[in-house]
Amino acid sequence: MITSPYDKYRQSSVKTSSPAQLLLMLYDGAIRFVKVALEGMDAADFEKVSTNLGKAQTIVNELITTLDNTYEVSQSLAALYEYINHLFIVSNIKKSKEPAEEAMGYLLELRQTFAQAAKMTTGQDLQHG
Repeated sequence: MITSPYDKYRQSSVKTSSPAQLLLMLYDGAIRFVKVALEGMDAADFEKVSTNLGKAQTIVNELITTLDNTYEVSQSLAALYEYINHLFIVSNIKKSKEPAEEAMGYLLELRQTFAQAAKMTTGQDLQHG
């Protein structure tokens, strides 16, 4: 049951968002969780690291699941998403920031690319989420 006004707003925004907006929201969430995990590494809070890298992995798994395989590029994206998840696992096991930072770099580039594509196809400015 949703009780907080913020949660109600978030649920409403998900229900009324376009597919492009939803995709960008997924990227934003994954990027946010990686940033929190990196902060956890700086603070040696490894529970925070593990929890947030796990959340980022869940989002990337959702991105894999929702790929439209009728497009050839989907296979390349699936491979990249799998690699990103691999980087999260390595980062978590080794408690090393570099793999997570590399993964975040890919997510940032993908988000920017999809935001630009959405802008070109819909005329909407989705650059800042």
